[in-house]
Amino acid sequence: MALLPILIISQSEVSVVERLGKFNRIANTGPNFILPFVENIKSLEYTEQVINPQGQIVGRRKKRANRIDLREQVLNFPAQDVITKDNVTMRIDAILYYRIVDPVKVVYAIADFTEAIEKLTQTTLRGVVGELELDQTLSSRDYINSRIRTVVDEVTDQWGVDVTRVELQDIQPPQRIAQTMELQMTAERQRRAEILAAEGEKSAQVLRAEGKASARIQEAEAEAQAVVKAAEADARSRVLQADAEARAIAAIKNAIGEQDLVEYLVALRYLETLPELARSGEASKIFVPYEATGLLGGVGQHARAIQQQRHAFRSRSRSEASP
Repeated sequence: MALLPILIISQSEVSVVERLGKFNRIANTGPNFILPFVENIKSLEYTEQVINPQGQIVGRRKKRANRIDLREQVLNFPAQDVITKDNVTMRIDAILYYRIVDPVKVVYAIADFTEAIEKLTQTTLRGVVGELELDQTLSSRDYINSRIRTVVDEVTDQWGVDVTRVELQDIQPPQRIAQTMELQMTAERQRRAEILAAEGEKSAQVLRAEGKASARIQEAEAEAQAVVKAAEADARSRVLQADAEARAIAAIKNAIGEQDLVEYLVALRYLETLPELARSGEASKIFVPYEATGLLGGVGQHARAIQQQRHAFRSRSRSEASP
């Protein structure tokens, strides 16, 4: 019962005012006038959790509050044992966030709203996990959180409480299952490491093969370019040699006349063939027709001139062909 006529309410808080034992109004933030002996503040009953410095719940105590906090608050539940669909017992620790949205309902519709929310959440958790197998429970946290929040919020809405979210903090399977899962995870990590190593080796082999292929291609291209250049140089040499011979024949034609040119060239080729016949060893003697002696005698001087001119042209062609 309020004995002072003025009640100061802090920000984000309200109080429920009764007049002669009946709900009268909500005292909002700021100063509120209370009629002594006629009006009083209705207390909110709740259960407060006693938490040690390590964050563990070590007890509970019943409390009453004349002012209702409208801010979002957290309700931490002790870990509880639940059984999955495939009969595996697990230990799950959950946490719930809520906010009081209707002070009148939370005061009059439920005796101890925090204890009621805790019991409802634990019951819902057992029901949701009981519909799932072990693997589904471990991999479906978001689904479990959403399902619990939906079910609990539908009920707490009648109490003037809005459940904003539910989170599973920890899921502990039995020790033997935890060891098996650890072995599976170790094997999976090793398998992935081996796959990565194999892929790395494969990539290295591909790169080495590509490098060798590229080197061979470059070597073949270099050889092809060398062959082309050698062929071009030989072609230029032949062109220059043919040009030199043409000029020499033209000079001989001017010197001895066109009539004797054919006989002269035949005799010249004959003289050029004699050293090859001598080197072959197939004949120890070479017979020269008498009719050719006169022509051959005159050929000597011109042949030397032609050979000198041809040698000069060959030297020039080699110098031009070389890079």
